[in-house]
Amino acid sequence: MSDPYETTEAHLERLLGRALNSFDLPDRLVERLGTALAHSSSLYTTHHSPSAGLWRETHRHTYLLSDGGAVSLWELSYRLREDRSTRCEVFTSKDELGLAVARLFGEAPSEGLPLPAQDRGGEEGAQGDLAELGALLAASAPCRRRREYTPEQSADHARRVLRRAENADRPGEGVATLLRSAYAHHITQAFGGRQCLPDGRDAGFSLYEHAFVLLDGSELSLWEVEHTATPDGRHMCEVYESEAAARGAMELRGRVR
Repeated sequence: MSDPYETTEAHLERLLGRALNSFDLPDRLVERLGTALAHSSSLYTTHHSPSAGLWRETHRHTYLLSDGGAVSLWELSYRLREDRSTRCEVFTSKDELGLAVARLFGEAPSEGLPLPAQDRGGEEGAQGDLAELGALLAASAPCRRRREYTPEQSADHARRVLRRAENADRPGEGVATLLRSAYAHHITQAFGGRQCLPDGRDAGFSLYEHAFVLLDGSELSLWEVEHTATPDGRHMCEVYESEAAARGAMELRGRVR
């Protein structure tokens, strides 16, 4: 299961850490991936054969880089006959992935890596990746996935979020009063990445939406910015009533220090 609090840096570190062949990736590519601002992961293909004791899945991890480009890594997770341990390898293209499937499972590359109908190859696919990941950095996101709220100490969760906010323009007592009637909540990471500050320091930024359902059935969200763009590099939390205000604060912190 993906962690809603995981930053792009942590996601990439986990991926390369579990891949048996990560040392085969070109050094220049790894350096570029170190500048990733956002990421998107999706299941690409899956193949299960319980009778043969075989299992494999392929995932596509796409990263938006600071230079405006996008890079995709293809992950193959698999189990072989009479071996219950899961192994992972990572590749820079579908062709390399197909060759790995042929090597491990004795299948022709075209058989081992079927092309999903929704896949967009080549330049069109790259442009689609940029559009998809660019949306993570947009000032607004009108289309969101349906939320699954958790009814678990939501009013207390809201108090903790407001209590750790250090910004002077954080939500006031009116919002705090409304949130005392919160009975369910949902947390979504809207952005996670790193940015080079004007003074050359590297700072981490994360944006979370804390969505609450109140007793009257209405919804209310708090937008939390976590960052290290502080003079001494310490971790800081800021909370806002709107996504636009939170993203504006991130832009300001990235420019002014």
